[in-house]
Order: sequence, then structure tokens, then C-alpha cells
Amino acid sequence: MIDADGTVLGVYRKSHIPDGPGYQEKFYFSPGDTGFKVWDTKFGRLGAAICWDQWFPEAARSMALMGAEVLFYPTAIGSEPEDPTYNSYPHWTRTMLGHAAANLVPVVASNRIGTETWGKSSITFYGGSFISGQHGDVLAQVGAKELKDGNLHPKPDSVEGFVVQAFDLDKCRTNRLGWGVFRDRRPELY
Repeated sequence: MIDADGTVLGVYRKSHIPDGPGYQEKFYFSPGDTGFKVWDTKFGRLGAAICWDQWFPEAARSMALMGAEVLFYPTAIGSEPEDPTYNSYPHWTRTMLGHAAANLVPVVASNRIGTETWGKSSITFYGGSFISGQHGDVLAQVGAKELKDGNLHPKPDSVEGFVVQAFDLDKCRTNRLGWGVFRDRRPELY
């Protein structure tokens, strides 16, 4: 994590490593050894998990329990090389929005665009990076023609770009505390 002034605050190493067609990272990455982390930055207390970590709700919950006020998920998700007709974009976005809603923290999900080809296989990355509010409502999305009622555009244009969103983190915290989801947890049952 790098702060606004360029100070390196620390390192997080990706905890979950995929092993599937087109995503065979176990052959060149070892699972991270840092545990989940959050950092106090100029803009708030931020948590970051990387790509495959996004599919594990424990990552988001761990960072939220450590006080993360915003969760960041840089990713590279696209078509499935074994079945290019399968569109996992809706599943991916619902998972990200679930992290926001279940933990009552905004989520910033970035995803690359472009196509990588090797041999007879390829992956076309979806793009469609977005920022959600703490209730899982989409506030901004790259490539979206329009957003309606806090919902993602289902087929954003695959374009380079970025979006920004301001948050009142004190208001978010008050809302999060008011819901009581952290107060009423029962970890002894999990």
C-alpha cells in the first residue's frame, strides 16, 4: 500500500492462489504469508486483497474487522478459456457488491481489459471496474452507459478509464455501527 505522498506503508501478498484453465497461478506463485492487512492512509483506513482473494468472504470480513473503511480489490477476470461463452462478470460483480453490503464498507473493484492469447486459448478481460457504496449500491462504473437505481450496467464497454467517488467515512462508520452486524457476530459458532 502506497500513501498519497508516495510513502510505502506495507505489503500484502495474495493469500488465495487459483488453479484452473487460464488461471494456473499455483505453478508460479506461492500463497502469501502476510495475512490480511489494513493501512491508515491520508484518505482513511484501507484494506486491499488481490484477485482470487475476492471469492473468499473471509478476506473482506477480516479486513472490515481490522477497521478497514474502504476495501480495494485489483483483479484480472475475464472469459473462461475452456468455455468462452460463459460470462462470469455478473457473478464477479455480485460477489464484490456482497462484500460491501455484508461488511457495510465501500468497495473499489478494478479489472483490466484486453485479450491474452497463448496457443489455442485466450482470455478476454471484462473491464467494468466500479465503486460501490457500503450497501452494495454501484456509484460509478467504467464503461457504463448509465447506472439505474444503484445497479451495475450488465455489459459495460471494454474501455480504459477510471472513476472516482467521495465518501463521508464518519457517516459510513455511524451507519455500520447502527446495523450491529459486528456487535452481534457469534464467532464461537463459526
